[in-house]
Amino acid sequence: MKLKFLKFTSLLIVALVVILSCENDDDVNFRPAELRDRAEQQLTDNQELLAYLGSHYYNSGFFETGTNHKYTDIVITELQPSQNVPEGHTLLIDAVLPAETTTFEDTTYEYYVLRINQGGGESPNFTDEVRVRYEGFLEETGEVFDGVATPIDFRMQQSLGLFEGGVIRGWQLVLSSFNTAAGFSSNNGIVDYNDFGLGVMFLPSGLGYFGTPIPGVPSYSNLIFKFELLQFEVDDHDGDGIPTFLEDTDENIDVLDDDADEDTFPDFLDPDDDNDGVLTQNEIITNQYIVDTNMNQDEPVLAITEFEVSRFETDGIITINTVTFFDTNGNMIFDHLDEDVTEDYSDDN
Repeated sequence: MKLKFLKFTSLLIVALVVILSCENDDDVNFRPAELRDRAEQQLTDNQELLAYLGSHYYNSGFFETGTNHKYTDIVITELQPSQNVPEGHTLLIDAVLPAETTTFEDTTYEYYVLRINQGGGESPNFTDEVRVRYEGFLEETGEVFDGVATPIDFRMQQSLGLFEGGVIRGWQLVLSSFNTAAGFSSNNGIVDYNDFGLGVMFLPSGLGYFGTPIPGVPSYSNLIFKFELLQFEVDDHDGDGIPTFLEDTDENIDVLDDDADEDTFPDFLDPDDDNDGVLTQNEIITNQYIVDTNMNQDEPVLAITEFEVSRFETDGIITINTVTFFDTNGNMIFDHLDEDVTEDYSDDN
């Protein structure tokens, strides 16, 4: 069922809707939905989410003892009329406020996150590949529409090719605010993760599928996900040596609108970002540092335009990978984004 999280291109979505509608004309989930105003829909969605959060509680006391709880341990229950919240439980609205906010598609959204365990590892970037376990259900009906019991990997950022999807916007925002596991062990092929991110996200339709129906999810559905964030890997979609998250030049949490040479290919999918004839990978310098903490070695002090790409630690030895950008002519534009600079640093790598 993992394909439910892929954000296909418009062409693929249309094709999928047509095909599935032909297969089952009675399935209302695939009937075309009237396009609604995002701002107006968000007001409605937020009211519904607040009503849900104010009428449901979870088993908070269960997580006060023990470690490495699973998403299946999270039990959300509807509060019945004249019922008080049971001891050892917490009303959701008391646990998730204040709301998180973001701007997406020129609309201000509010969404809510229940943080049960932050996780002891590192945080993924919104464009990275993540390993998770999760369960997704509809806010309106509580019906489960997707989930996996075995860890599965997702590329959080879509590319432009068919079937090269990413996760919904809400996942990019929430998962990048948690940490992965502090470590893991393997025994007879079974991997156990320690101190991983655990929580629940409550998303308005605009941070989900909005007006696009998918199997089990009608148009304009608010979504709820229980999840475990286990591991992540930094993604470099075009293999140019610059991690995709660093190609978000305007820092608006969206790499699809960053296109230095305006050739319709976003920089994170363009091997020559400025179209100056020198590949992007040759206009930067990558470096690797090995720090042995067992020998009391200190981590390097990075230059102003040197950015940490990834780090790994094993038995006290830290491996740090970085990338350095240059601004040769001092015009505040990095060389790999400046068509007037054709400096080639490939011999220095």
